Amino acid sequence: MKDDERGGGMFADAETIPRAKFGNLAHSDPNISSTMPSDINDYSMRNSSASAISPACSLDPNRMSGECSPITMSPWNQTSSSPFAKSPWQPFEDNNVPQNGLIGSLVREEGHIYSLAATGDLLYTGSDSKNIRVWKNLKEFSGFKSNSGLVKAIVISGDKLFTGHQDGKIRVWRVSSKDPSVHKRAGTLPTMMDIFKYSVKPSNYIQVRRQKTLWIKHSDAVSCLSLSEDKKLLYSASWDRTLKVWRIDTSKCLESIHAHDDAVNSVVASVEGLVYTGAADGTVKVWKREQSGKIIKHSLVQALLKQESAVTALAVNASGSIVYCGSSDGLVNFWQREKQLSHGGVLKGHKLAVLCLAAAGNLVFSGSADKTICVWRREGVIHTCLSVLAGHTGPVKCLAVEHDRDTNANKGHGPRWIVYSGSLDKSVKVWGVSEQAPELTPVAMVQQRMGFDAESLPSDGSYSSSAGRGSSHSRRY
Repeated sequence: MKDDERGGGMFADAETIPRAKFGNLAHSDPNISSTMPSDINDYSMRNSSASAISPACSLDPNRMSGECSPITMSPWNQTSSSPFAKSPWQPFEDNNVPQNGLIGSLVREEGHIYSLAATGDLLYTGSDSKNIRVWKNLKEFSGFKSNSGLVKAIVISGDKLFTGHQDGKIRVWRVSSKDPSVHKRAGTLPTMMDIFKYSVKPSNYIQVRRQKTLWIKHSDAVSCLSLSEDKKLLYSASWDRTLKVWRIDTSKCLESIHAHDDAVNSVVASVEGLVYTGAADGTVKVWKREQSGKIIKHSLVQALLKQESAVTALAVNASGSIVYCGSSDGLVNFWQREKQLSHGGVLKGHKLAVLCLAAAGNLVFSGSADKTICVWRREGVIHTCLSVLAGHTGPVKCLAVEHDRDTNANKGHGPRWIVYSGSLDKSVKVWGVSEQAPELTPVAMVQQRMGFDAESLPSDGSYSSSAGRGSSHSRRY
């Protein structure tokens, strides 16, 4: 029996997950975030069309996730040491917090960061090391390990934590009531009991590629997770092209939907029972939840987008009035719910694929393979770029946003947010962003994108300022 199959779970200790050493972290000017310019040839733009480079990357219904996946194709998937020092956290002084810029970095030399989730003073980070790391007040608090493969998604519901993995499994963890630093594995979705129950009936099997599998199980990587507004349902989407619906209190799979014609990269549940999915087939679809007694069904109500470029990220603002979609062409499209989800416009701020999106207050954050994060402020349907947060040396893979609880930081600048960005450079960066910061001029945008210092250069000393677009390697994110 594997360690993570045991009922008690597996927890961090000095041998399994060594703790980082604390030290000093060098910072550049906090008002001009630093980075090296994107090396486009290192992380090329990914399109929905098949790659001309390798026939294995073609649109093949029998293609496995490991073929041409970002894990194997990404040049950032290296085992060499991180270019950063072992200095997980070095904050600014209370009176010197930047209005819009880098606050600090969390660094572990153990894997690329693929997922983040923040709640209160806790931050959860998932990586391809199979570890889920917990940070409290931006200091390492605890960690636990799952043998279920790369951690692609994390969502939090009360004292429960759900993690989606490369091997198609969803793990459920519970915070110990006696010790909040201890996270015990509470189960797996689907449960072993349900697998046994459904396996005896042939009609419960569906054809996936060249084999049959139970409809309640994902047959490929779980790429994303989302919770319903009332926290009673969990939505999981996968590279197996399906969307599955789970009841949290019973751990039952209520529904499995063949949602797209290619890998589903993002799912977001919103208000009024609406659920949005985006996939490598270049489409964004809208699903509506309907309930009759205990029976829950989701029906397709609208397709917002159909394009050649893969849809890589989705986000919805808190009121559900605006839906954002990032894609492999570097663009962010958005729609207005009050106008029957009519197209509202396009945000053009990135040179490479948009890999993640987050919305908070009147702000929208877009993280990209070009290693930057664009901060957009919305006024009606007008979006203005406030800042380009640049400091990562690898693609920005995930984002999490929390309201800054420091009352002093919010004075005079309107609402202020703490933004966490996880990257394939193996680090998490922490940014402070105010909604009332002055917008960037074109010159200032160029300065923020081009600013860099010695700490942000690759460990091998290489440096490139190429700005061309490369060829496609993969559409799964």
